[in-house]
Amino acid sequence: MLLAACNGGTSGDASGSPGDEGNPLRIVATIGQIADAVDRIGEDAVEVHALMGPGVDPHLYRASESDITRLESADAVFWNGLHLEAGMTGVLERMEDLGVRSVRVTDGIDRGQLLAPPEFEGAYDPHVWFDLGLWTIVVASVRDALVDMDPVRAATYRANAEAYIAEIEDLDAYVTEQADALDAGIRALVTAHDAFNYFARRYGFEVRGLQGISTESEASTADVQALARFISDRGIRAVFIESSVPDQGVQAVIEAAGARGHTVVVGGEIFSDAMGVAGTPEGTYLGMIRHNIDTIVSGLSGE
Repeated sequence: MLLAACNGGTSGDASGSPGDEGNPLRIVATIGQIADAVDRIGEDAVEVHALMGPGVDPHLYRASESDITRLESADAVFWNGLHLEAGMTGVLERMEDLGVRSVRVTDGIDRGQLLAPPEFEGAYDPHVWFDLGLWTIVVASVRDALVDMDPVRAATYRANAEAYIAEIEDLDAYVTEQADALDAGIRALVTAHDAFNYFARRYGFEVRGLQGISTESEASTADVQALARFISDRGIRAVFIESSVPDQGVQAVIEAAGARGHTVVVGGEIFSDAMGVAGTPEGTYLGMIRHNIDTIVSGLSGE
């Protein structure tokens, strides 16, 4: 309905052509992780805006009228495409009809590399940024889309992407080293929702989330008790809250574990679906990942 109501605000309204000198590409990204990749690859050749900022849950996000206006005036929208932006999927899928290029950044990932939990109604787990190897594929997809839209600056996009991928690979080695320093018996990550399964697969963790893959699901009393029992039986000393998910559920689990005679504490806040505040290290993809692994290792090891 919003799309039908808003008209005339397409990318053709601005003077000059996108990609011309002095006319950067106007990009809208749904989440900060994608916006960060576009910004790193495009630099001054792009103007990128993330719809969902720090603390925003993309599973529950709904497009506002101002979002629609911004989308219609963009040259392209970059989005996850694996049901992460559940409340915006219809809007995003119709962008091409308005002359706005629609880039699903996960399309380049072989579906055999994606996780498809049965409880997620046959859909894929969208949290691919927690597997840094998969995220390099996303970065390559962003690069290719920018090159296709703006071939004049193709060499710049390719050089920037190569440098960014090298940084991601270095960070991947760091995360692996930090994870391997933890004893296998305590390498269990308990959070508010099931966002860390790619992280678990790549770095050898067991993960448990109170809610499912999407925060649209709600945890029951039985879910709280089952998670408290898991924590108690395993002797887990720390659980973690997420910046974009209310912590009431995690606090309920802590209380339930206490009622079973086991003390567990909050090991810290980590970032799942949203990055940190702009201008801080955690406001970048690389900084977010580094913060997470440092916080997890510190919390689980009791340091």
